[in-house]
Amino acid sequence: MPTVRVGGKERQYDRGTTFETIVKEFQPQHNNSIALVYFNGKLRELGKRLEKDGAISFITTSDEKGHRAYVRTAHMMLVKAVRNVLGEEGRTTHVKIEFTLGNAYYCTVRGTGMDMGELASLVKAEMQRMAARALPITKKTYPVDDALELFRRQNMEDKVRLFHYRMSSTVNVYSLEGFYDYFYGYMLPSTAYVTLFDVQEYHGGLLLILPTRDDPYHLHGFEDQQSLFDQLMLSTQWGELVNISTVGDLNEMICQGKSSEVILVQEALQERRIAEIARQIYDQEEVKFILVAGPSSSGKTSFANRLSIQLRSFGLRTHIIGMDDYFVNRENTPIDIDGNYDFDVLEAVDLELFNDDMLDLLEGQEIDLPTFDFKLGKRVYKGRTMKLEDNDVLIIEGIHCLNPRSTYALPAENKFKIYVSAMTSLNIDEHNRIPSTDARMLRRMVRDARTRNNDAVTTINGWHKVKDGEGKFIFPFQEDADAVFNSALIYELAVIKQLAEPLLFKVPKNDPAYYEAKRMLKFLSYFVGMGTESVPVNSICREFVGGGCFHA
Repeated sequence: MPTVRVGGKERQYDRGTTFETIVKEFQPQHNNSIALVYFNGKLRELGKRLEKDGAISFITTSDEKGHRAYVRTAHMMLVKAVRNVLGEEGRTTHVKIEFTLGNAYYCTVRGTGMDMGELASLVKAEMQRMAARALPITKKTYPVDDALELFRRQNMEDKVRLFHYRMSSTVNVYSLEGFYDYFYGYMLPSTAYVTLFDVQEYHGGLLLILPTRDDPYHLHGFEDQQSLFDQLMLSTQWGELVNISTVGDLNEMICQGKSSEVILVQEALQERRIAEIARQIYDQEEVKFILVAGPSSSGKTSFANRLSIQLRSFGLRTHIIGMDDYFVNRENTPIDIDGNYDFDVLEAVDLELFNDDMLDLLEGQEIDLPTFDFKLGKRVYKGRTMKLEDNDVLIIEGIHCLNPRSTYALPAENKFKIYVSAMTSLNIDEHNRIPSTDARMLRRMVRDARTRNNDAVTTINGWHKVKDGEGKFIFPFQEDADAVFNSALIYELAVIKQLAEPLLFKVPKNDPAYYEAKRMLKFLSYFVGMGTESVPVNSICREFVGGGCFHA
């Protein structure tokens, strides 16, 4: 009879007891639902069985891994519910989880003539029925050929293409009431765990609204994000232009020798979008300050330089500065709860000096521009002077640029705000989307290894703080932007794979980053690698992989 250690206490259970049974004993001691467990340091689903002694700890839906398991399970329920509602028609219907919009997931449904409003109502009711019945979700490992036959019978050719390029002899397949699917990551053991959700019609598709990780016991209403939706749909359409919507599609293009064609079309589409934004700015004669903000590793520097070039083609003279040069001197830098300098908060910037300088420029005066010296921990002046003439514009880059407090003194008509983010539109397959935060972390990992000599451990272990800062200081203001630019490139992860894998393989087993590194290695294993040779020197991808004309 195996012994299980929970905290400082020991319990004995029959061999073969599921972790779900053990969890039920300890659930009352937790505020949020337990979704997964760590057993002897390894992540385990609740459906797994106890076979030996070990230590157990719990992961709830307020943890990132637990929340992702909730989301995946809800996705499987949605796809199954659509098939149930449509009956025979559902066998040829394709449901694709496209992208996130805040706390919602936008899904398209192809192959049905049903009104989307009616379908949304019926799907929600069917999901509620499934949750009430506590239907088991089981996992079984199949030889790859058997799994592919299951997928073919369910009209899932996207999964067939995916596993054609993956070096694996087996596939873990989940089943729910006779429906079989593959999911990248762990799942909950039954539909009873997914009770909070809503399904609505939205722009000709379905919107699956779920609780957030910060508040897993409440379902908040959906806040429309039209600008983000428009750009994400535009990126999806860009993928369709090169016949790529999933990783399997991308792998096919690479193996057919068409990678250069994919790169050139994607880069041309991004350049066209940058030109459109430049035209918007040019048409507003009073604009003097172009404010560029976005989360970490969004390619803001490359975007600012490419926008500068486009604006110059309209006859404007551009100047690029970073708001970081207006950091307060080190002795005035705020301290975070760990006792470290906090450069992410708005108070880390000398807003009064920044606004005074910008107003002086607006009034035609010449100013001395500071440069923040990180070694000295203070602003220094190196003879950089600036004066804005009639056809001059200033491009300002910084994480707080969209926050109205950062430019409180500047007239609204003189400002043009741009939100830049890498919002991945490429899916692993139709039911497994790629989180944009994963793509950005990989971008940062390869860039920081190249430019700062940081290892993957540093990037992974510090990423939670990066995400926390984005949630506080960037995302709340994204809908206030005058323009949105999606910097994600449909091919980039195939390029980044070649540089990221060696870094991830170096993460030691005894480091807290190890299991995240393993997860990222599994993710990258879906991709066929691609070299950097065909990537243009002005590409946003070059900001991270090196060899660009805007960066060292």
